[in-house]
Amino acid sequence: MTLNRGDKRRGSTPFAAQQHLHRRSMPVDERDLRPPPPEELSGLVRCTSYSPGGAHRQSWASDSSDSVISSGSDSDGGLYKVILLGEHGVGKTSLARIFGGVEDCADAEEAGNTYDRSIIVDGEEASLVVFDIWEQDDSQWLQNHCMKMGDAYIIVYSVTDKVSFEKASELRIQLRRARQTEDIPIILVGNKSDLVRSREVSVDEGRACAVVFDCKFIETSAALHHNVKDLFEGIVRQIRLRKDSKEDNARRMANAKRRESISKKAKRFLGRIVAKNNKKMAFKAKSKSCHDLSVL
Repeated sequence: MTLNRGDKRRGSTPFAAQQHLHRRSMPVDERDLRPPPPEELSGLVRCTSYSPGGAHRQSWASDSSDSVISSGSDSDGGLYKVILLGEHGVGKTSLARIFGGVEDCADAEEAGNTYDRSIIVDGEEASLVVFDIWEQDDSQWLQNHCMKMGDAYIIVYSVTDKVSFEKASELRIQLRRARQTEDIPIILVGNKSDLVRSREVSVDEGRACAVVFDCKFIETSAALHHNVKDLFEGIVRQIRLRKDSKEDNARRMANAKRRESISKKAKRFLGRIVAKNNKKMAFKAKSKSCHDLSVL
């Protein structure tokens, strides 16, 4: 199957076309997931693929060389399973399809709900398998399995829907119960941030929820592609911070700081000075760390 699509794009976050796009996507059958040993799961997400020879959608673009799509078919890095959770209509599928490179294309409905791509984050390759299966059916078994199978979780709510925000909090509690002895990366995502006039959940509310539940927070707009790339790169960084050695993570942090612009360095330096001399500012700075997806 070949995906054909023009150069049409939306939003301010750039996505550049590439000839060799690593993308796999398929539906998930409950029978295929039971039982779920790692070797069978790996086979599940890799047994069907789109042809890489045709004209493809578009890939992640980056302002620097540390975040691009790999053209290889096999990843040299780890294979990380990322589960999307959230109420119906909050934009989970839109985010997944942007990641998978099949959004708004003719075959989008046939693309399935599992997306596998290799990306380079901080100069190193990693493979993400993103599962958009939370609402695939009404199976309680499948939802219970979702709570146990992920290496990381993205809990999505709509900033225009207060009920979906409350549901996101409930999902975080469920995750804590299911994985209470594990340090699992979780990012709370407020989607549809472009719908300013319809907003029902403020940025401060989202941030406060993330602080209370000890997870990361970011607002996105799937419609404008805003912060979508940052979200999935952030998931990779959060997984690495927990799985890799302190030495490896220190090296990555040092490399990232070397690539940081002078203006960002100055802003960070001034922020530390102000926070050091003001306890309220120090607390505020600490609460804002939930926005930084590159630190624990």
